[in-house]
Amino acid sequence: MTTLIAKASDRRQRPPGRPRRSAYIWWLVPSLAAIAVFLLLPVGQLLWRSLSEPAFGLQNYTALFQDGIAVPVLLRTLRMGVSVSLVTMLLAYPYALVLTRVGPRAKAILLAIVLLPYWTSLMARTFSWIILLQKNGPVEQMLSAIGMPGVVLLGTEAGVTIAMCQVLLPFMVLPLYATMSRIDSRLVSAAVSLGARPLTAFRRVYLPLSIPGMVAGGVLVFILSIGFYVTPALIGSPQQAMISQLIGTQINRLLDFGGGGALSMVLIVVTLVLLWLMSLVVRPAAALGLNEERK
Repeated sequence: MTTLIAKASDRRQRPPGRPRRSAYIWWLVPSLAAIAVFLLLPVGQLLWRSLSEPAFGLQNYTALFQDGIAVPVLLRTLRMGVSVSLVTMLLAYPYALVLTRVGPRAKAILLAIVLLPYWTSLMARTFSWIILLQKNGPVEQMLSAIGMPGVVLLGTEAGVTIAMCQVLLPFMVLPLYATMSRIDSRLVSAAVSLGARPLTAFRRVYLPLSIPGMVAGGVLVFILSIGFYVTPALIGSPQQAMISQLIGTQINRLLDFGGGGALSMVLIVVTLVLLWLMSLVVRPAAALGLNEERK
């Protein structure tokens, strides 16, 4: 009797011709199979090699803290990731705020501008930055004109940070815009009407409501930046190498698959920990502006 009542209730709630929610699970099979083959399987092989080559054990992981190279490179990578995240956040916050204030046509133009890096080749963007940052290049000439002669950016952390910020700026703008577009601007106006100064109303009302977008964008940019390879390799220098370059050297040149696998697993663990910490602060779907309400 209970089963018949449940079936009847299900028919009333589900529109005619619409399949049950359980039927949608089969639509996930191709994507899950692709993830298993092209992501989980290679990661599993890296984990196995990091534990089994040249002998089974944790010697590859202990070597990371004893060779005097891996730890400084990892700390440099994390430091550059934090720098890129902070710079892109400072640039993206006012840009995303303007996106929520302009009309549809201006919004489309501004979104097209910020998404422009997606429409050009990564190599083209990187070589363009090499031309801009090279000695006696346009950037150095501009700095000399304002009284800062002899500033060298090519082959430095500052140059790599500038190029990475330009590439990763959309990944900060979009989460911020998704969060800000759902904030009722009348809340700030109400605070001002109650006697608060505009800056105080922004700091006490609007800024806290935009924190989920800041967290989501910051974590996303940080994760992407610590895995960058092409831009640091071409614009930076061997003395300023990041962890992705060290992994490439160990696997491609030294054929040290065990050490490279151990470094790769450390990078994956750092990424998973950051995602877990972000999930404790904000809901990922809410931070990205996705509707979590069930219909």
